[in-house]
Amino acid sequence: MSHKARPYQLKIEQDCYDAWSAGARVVMPVLPTGGGKTVVIGNIAEGYDYPAVAIAHRQELVGQISVALAREGIRHDLLVPPNVRRTIIKAHLDKVGRDFTSPKANWRVGGVDTIVKMKPHELTWANNVGLVVQDEGHHVLAENKWGRAFQLFKNARGLFPTATPIRADGKGLGSHADGLVDVLAEGPGMRDLIDMGYLTDYQIFCPRTSDLNLNDVEVSATTGDYNQDQVRKAVRRSSKIVGDVVKHYLTHARDKLGVTFAVDVEEATKIAAAFRDAGIPAEVVSAKTPDDLRRSVIKRFENREILQLVNVDLLGEGFDLPAIEVVSMARPTMSFSLFCQQFGRALRLMITADQQRFWDTHDDFGRRMLIAQSSKPAAIIIDHVGNVLQHGLPDKRRAWSLDRRQRRASNTANDAIPLRRCLECTQPYERVLLSCPHCVEPAPEPGQRNGPEFVDGDLIQLDPETLAKMRGEVERVDGPAYPPRDADPVVKRAIMNRHMERQRAQVKLRDAIALWAGAHNGYDDRVNYKRFYLTFGVDVLGAQSLNAADAQSLHDKIVGKLRADGYHVTIDSEVNINADN
Repeated sequence: MSHKARPYQLKIEQDCYDAWSAGARVVMPVLPTGGGKTVVIGNIAEGYDYPAVAIAHRQELVGQISVALAREGIRHDLLVPPNVRRTIIKAHLDKVGRDFTSPKANWRVGGVDTIVKMKPHELTWANNVGLVVQDEGHHVLAENKWGRAFQLFKNARGLFPTATPIRADGKGLGSHADGLVDVLAEGPGMRDLIDMGYLTDYQIFCPRTSDLNLNDVEVSATTGDYNQDQVRKAVRRSSKIVGDVVKHYLTHARDKLGVTFAVDVEEATKIAAAFRDAGIPAEVVSAKTPDDLRRSVIKRFENREILQLVNVDLLGEGFDLPAIEVVSMARPTMSFSLFCQQFGRALRLMITADQQRFWDTHDDFGRRMLIAQSSKPAAIIIDHVGNVLQHGLPDKRRAWSLDRRQRRASNTANDAIPLRRCLECTQPYERVLLSCPHCVEPAPEPGQRNGPEFVDGDLIQLDPETLAKMRGEVERVDGPAYPPRDADPVVKRAIMNRHMERQRAQVKLRDAIALWAGAHNGYDDRVNYKRFYLTFGVDVLGAQSLNAADAQSLHDKIVGKLRADGYHVTIDSEVNINADN
């Protein structure tokens, strides 16, 4: 067992073993970017002395896995072109001190494209493989190339680590859906790791690029992300985004080491040129950049000879450089996974080698204090394209599932409260709040007050006429039934029974609403009105006039939400529910 592993990493490792022992074939460990998935992989690899293969989808990730195995002292072969092999061996020598590659080793590491193109006579070893590790496991579906690669190894278990077990196209990763995964092995979330002192906290700015219009950009039915051609054209039509990227970097993060995500090479080239014109050393890297040049540029970046790396979908997944202090987003995306990967580039700790060695000897508070005293007390995220407002904060609690899901306008992984961009300081905050928590600028006044949809369910902001009408609906529910006088007695009884059924359902629902309000009693009533509306899609008064079926459905959603938030909820009678946190 590796001495480097943290308690939560050891727990995930044990959860994987338990799942395999219980009959699962494929397990998906879930840890946020920077949480140490490679440590989990390395630990499991260290204890596995039989033929195994690790698969990644880019050369950089193949190299990272290879170095992770080398750090555990695990000899392995490389399924890569000769020039890539030389690069990886050099990385072994630089980072571990010796070459751990061997053509006779049990372990192999390779790229997915290399493996799926192998001829049968090149795969005679495949049936002996007992374990397949697929990095960035959310890519794997049964019918795509990642799935086909795994299925070449008929007798193998699968380990598919990821930070985000969700796909933009809505397809399920489960073996009962579109994927191959049987069980999730979930670790702490991003906010947990920040609070524990294993990731740095962040500050977000969302300056609006006034002439960027994404309204007509279609979402691809295949990928679930924006149509690439259309989003590129939309960004290129903006005459201000390049200048905004540079201006706000200079305002909020001057002289800090930054990565900018651009929509294509043409746009990246413009942004890098604008940085250089402003006196900021900058270079472009993309998949088309020759390997030697890319490595040279990244080395200069590590040495702070370059302050800005402007890239095109290259430095998202798996790129590990703790020195990144700021991420600038100039590439809109509907993919929650891609958004989290890009966001997470800046969250790795910037601490000294000595501190790193003794990091786990400190408690959570001690680690946070050391981070606060470090050269990166908080990462800076500058979002020019609305990704944060689209997806919400990536450290919110997520309820992951392996099932298929309906693709929505925003493919966020939970029912997070939408965010608002402060018009004064440009920082985002939850739309339930009445003012910006960063600069106390009041939230903008609603344009209309004659419906809950215009005030986010804030009953205090409704006009008197609308409020009186809604209260009248509730009074009708609470009052007696009034069947028509000339109705048949059977019809009258049916009307009265339905009314009483509605009232019973409403008693249960209102108990649930009261319980939910008690769980949020630290907030102003107006804030809670808005929170309820934005969480459940109905205002508090409107909920109290729902019919029996809809009232029962909302009751179940409220109880489910409370349980998901960590409350132990029991239903002890037809009308009473209790919750303990």
